[in-house]
Amino acid sequence: MPKETYIPCLLRLFRQYGYDGATLAKISEATGLGKASLYHHFPGGKDEMVEAVLNFLESWLDQNILQPLGKTGDAYTRLQQMCDRLNEFYEGGEQPCLFAVLLLGSARDVFHAKVKTLFQTWINAIAQVLIETGMQPELAHQRGEDAAIAVQGALILAQGLDHPAPFRRVIQQLPAQLCQAEMSDNTPRTTL
Repeated sequence: MPKETYIPCLLRLFRQYGYDGATLAKISEATGLGKASLYHHFPGGKDEMVEAVLNFLESWLDQNILQPLGKTGDAYTRLQQMCDRLNEFYEGGEQPCLFAVLLLGSARDVFHAKVKTLFQTWINAIAQVLIETGMQPELAHQRGEDAAIAVQGALILAQGLDHPAPFRRVIQQLPAQLCQAEMSDNTPRTTL
């Protein structure tokens, strides 16, 4: 089988155990591959396995988030589609974020640049949608960061509470929050 066959399994393992906790023994057991076969498919070992997973996530991000956000049309609808895809990917808040896991422990130094690029790409895509509605670029970028904070924070809280409700609430409310017009001193918020 091609090594791409094992990417979903590796994603689950690294999400669940992190880089340090996903031992070769656990990977071998979960994939059904002996250590020799693992090194045949991934000669660079665990680092190459994580790189393969990150490449998969980059492709997923492009197809499911960036391309839909980049289309023309109603900003709210595009942001809602983004949230729907995130909800599916994180199984309604039941699955942790691999990015958060990879920014801890010994994996941080190895994978930080790639994770940073993926976050920046996502934030910039959200900001571009909001700029197209007439929002000031600085505020649009802040809203993109706020979206990443909200999603990532909700995922961590859902895992910590062992209950997905915070994530589901954030995903449901996020499109409207992102599209709220800039608030001046005495002006109530309105939706763009």
